[in-house]
Amino acid sequence: MDLNAVRTFVAVADAGQFQKAAVDLSLTQQAVSKRIAALERDTGVRLLTRTARGAELTIDGQVFLPHARALLDAEKRAGDAVRPGSRPLRVDVLQRRVSTAGLVRDFHRAHPEIPLDIVTLYGAEKALAALRDGTIDATFRAVTAPGQRIPDGIDAVHVLDEPMFLCTGPDHPLANAVAVTPAQLAGHRLWMPGNDPGTEWAAYYDALAATFGLTIDTIGPNFGVDALLESVEGSSTVATFLSERTPLVWPAGYDLRRIPLRDPTPVYPHSLLWRADNPHPALTELRDHLTSAQLRRPTAETWRPSWARPAEATDR
Repeated sequence: MDLNAVRTFVAVADAGQFQKAAVDLSLTQQAVSKRIAALERDTGVRLLTRTARGAELTIDGQVFLPHARALLDAEKRAGDAVRPGSRPLRVDVLQRRVSTAGLVRDFHRAHPEIPLDIVTLYGAEKALAALRDGTIDATFRAVTAPGQRIPDGIDAVHVLDEPMFLCTGPDHPLANAVAVTPAQLAGHRLWMPGNDPGTEWAAYYDALAATFGLTIDTIGPNFGVDALLESVEGSSTVATFLSERTPLVWPAGYDLRRIPLRDPTPVYPHSLLWRADNPHPALTELRDHLTSAQLRRPTAETWRPSWARPAEATDR
């Protein structure tokens, strides 16, 4: 069914005249008549009759009118669902309990009028594919991992170097340290069961381990961060890494220690990636917010993998 013809029918029904409907639609009266005739052929019934007073709905026209309005409403909703500026900005944050989700929450507090749709995609390859396909508008990633390349048409800007901390239970040998160096962790068991091969965060910790001679154990099922913290809290030998801005609520009774890493401080490099031709106006707002926000960055000596984008990089 031709929606332009449906729109013309509704305009005539509202105006009560072919001539006034033509003016409202910026059409000729002949064009309006042709559209109504085409719609009546599609429906197989007479919808309007001409009278001395103008145009009146037939019984079938009265029945069809609410459905015609519903068709036009559906058309508008469908367009709004995908039209830049009308639909929510869709942002991938990997997980809702990581620092990048917090960055988006801060953006929402600063711009509550901008609708957001938060998604969680596992792994950079899936996120980059979603960017290319247009199913998401932006993603937070550490780029570029070894062998990984930002595809043509994808732009990126560095937004945050996030310091890493050591997390131990109260009986761990380092539990009472004010700070430790990465080199002091050699010989200790660092357990991170969520470091799946091929992910950008696994590449980050592989580089960290190789640089400072650490052993990072990824063996065992990943039951989530709560189960990991429970194991760390009850162990005198197991520790793990936590990022500075990851929002965690430790279970009641847990005596976990979060110890700063110094000389150097390992930082996790977060970048925002988006498709260069994405016209969504809120995407510009998000980029401007992240690059102008006073995000606390380490002032001491830091370490990041050689493949990570430097803090000042904004090009591909």
